[in-house]
Amino acid sequence: MTIQVTHTHGERITVCSGGVELLSYVYRPDPEAFEARKPYIHPLRTLGGRQVSGYRPNDHRWHKGLQMTASHLSGQNFWGGNCYVHGEGYRALPERVGSMRHDGFPVLAAREDRFTLAEELTWVENGGAEWAREERGITVHSVDTEAGAWALDWSIRLTNVRDEPLRFGSPTTAGREMAGYTGLQWRGPRDFTGGTVFGPEDPADGAEAAGTAGAGHGLMGTRGPWLGFTAEHDDVDAHSTLVFAHAPRGEEGSAVDASHWFVRAEPIPTVAFSWAFFDEFALAPGESFAYRYRVVVADGAWDRDRVDTHLKGLSW
Repeated sequence: MTIQVTHTHGERITVCSGGVELLSYVYRPDPEAFEARKPYIHPLRTLGGRQVSGYRPNDHRWHKGLQMTASHLSGQNFWGGNCYVHGEGYRALPERVGSMRHDGFPVLAAREDRFTLAEELTWVENGGAEWAREERGITVHSVDTEAGAWALDWSIRLTNVRDEPLRFGSPTTAGREMAGYTGLQWRGPRDFTGGTVFGPEDPADGAEAAGTAGAGHGLMGTRGPWLGFTAEHDDVDAHSTLVFAHAPRGEEGSAVDASHWFVRAEPIPTVAFSWAFFDEFALAPGESFAYRYRVVVADGAWDRDRVDTHLKGLSW
């Protein structure tokens, strides 16, 4: 199916197909510095027009659709909102909240069935110092009306431009058990609360309730090539499914063995590809790391077999 792209310069890029706005990539910074100003995707929709992302929910105003984050980075917070401090809990520390500055789009390429952007960004700590340069890639592809699904690829290459190491962590590395959120994060809409999470190797036949994962069991903190999240919408008689996948082992940017899933459906619906769930890692001056991720957005309540078959039909 044909893809249409609209660029509102200085603000956002919108991608549509079949009369549906599939996504809006917003690169104009939101005004509230405490929410860690940075680009994000919202809304995110299925081919059937069902919205599958949330924006500024009342429990976490800094959760915005699909966005790249870093909750603990050398004492700064590029996630947004309160900072976790061991022994003190969450505290409002606005002086620790950084931002990601959009610097330009070296590539904006659209053809009938595919849209690709490359973006240059700078990660800026709260005092104004530039800490990292990011090369970001986002591609919309594989719009399949028969399957009722389309795919979004997100890549990151981050380079340390400081003269000392950048140390990446999470609330769990800071002392909070099973709260290792950081990295590329999706926040679902309110009606995805209580949805169902499943992976390729769940012991039970069918999907596993993610409310359990939210309590620190199930798939929370595990590794795997992909993770599915399905839920039933309010207002309409419909389900939607999102599938979060790593580039496969052997592919450039694969993080299957380096990352863990942060996933909850209760009390909020969210998934993150966490690159520092249990352990900190350091990025030396001048060094880079790179990861590649995929999100499949689908109409309907998919099961494990359908997800696995669909992913195997998509090339990297």
